[in-house]
Amino acid sequence: MLVVGALARLSVSTALAYRADVAFDLGSGVLKALGRVAPLFAIFGAAEVVGGWTFDGAMAVMGLFLVVMGIQGAFVEPNLGAAVEGIRSGTLDLWLMLPVDAQLLVSARRVAPGALVDLPVGVAMVAMSAVAMGSGVGDVLAATWLLACGTAALYGVWWLAICTSFVFVRVDNLRFLIWSIADGGRWPSDVFHPAARVLLTWVVPILVATSWPAAALAGDWTLGTLGAGGVVAVLFLGGSRWVWLRSLASYTSAGG
Repeated sequence: MLVVGALARLSVSTALAYRADVAFDLGSGVLKALGRVAPLFAIFGAAEVVGGWTFDGAMAVMGLFLVVMGIQGAFVEPNLGAAVEGIRSGTLDLWLMLPVDAQLLVSARRVAPGALVDLPVGVAMVAMSAVAMGSGVGDVLAATWLLACGTAALYGVWWLAICTSFVFVRVDNLRFLIWSIADGGRWPSDVFHPAARVLLTWVVPILVATSWPAAALAGDWTLGTLGAGGVVAVLFLGGSRWVWLRSLASYTSAGG
């Protein structure tokens, strides 16, 4: 963990060395966050309930979506791109020689501070929604657990995307596809067709990190829901770890 911390500090220091770029990223991040939130107000300006969700519940979903996107954009996406390039160019060989778990090392090489702008906006929206819905301590804890499970599962999805680089030369289209599908997590689950809900739960599990915790904040959760969140996280984390190890076993470097 000391190595991971050192890598993260180095990455942040490197990014902050280009302050104009960070300022631009922060500014564009604010505009992007506002653009994501604006349709919510437009829709609920014309209707009090949409798909069984009130404005407060939908705002919690949107806030959780921003939190997840902030985490993914700052910590996951930069490392995904670096890992794909490392596999393609052969620099992964150097990482594999270090006395640190390769997956942990690759996951913490880069940080994009500018992408973190979504986090405070998302947290503020979730907090306001929780107050408005009268969420209890148990509701907040349940929502936190489901958010953690959903975020962990999404990390597993991204890691599976990295593993495809061992077989395919370019996986940019796959990355864009995952981002596009995950974008559906900004809306409450009940507005989607059942087939789409299955896709957004068991293929790209963004609803586990957004709609499920938002429902928990409204008091709509059970031990079964918490268990299902844990199952989704274990499946994607364990599956991606297994695929990663299998991929490394057959890896012969870019020049092999």
